Amino acid sequence: MSRGDKSSYTDKQKRQAKHIEESYEKKGTPPAEAKRRAWATENKVSGGGKKH
Repeated sequence: MSRGDKSSYTDKQKRQAKHIEESYEKKGTPPAEAKRRAWATENKVSGGGKKH
C-alpha cells in the first residue's frame, strides 16, 4: 500500500473525513490543505485505517 492510499479506511471513516474537509473549506482553507487536515484529524480520532 502506497502513501496516501485510502483503501484501508472504512466507509464511515471516509465519510467523516469528507465532512471534516468540507468544514475546513467553509472556513476558507484551500482545498488541498483542507483535505490534508481532514485526514490528519480523522487519523487522530480513529487511530487510522480499519480497526477490528
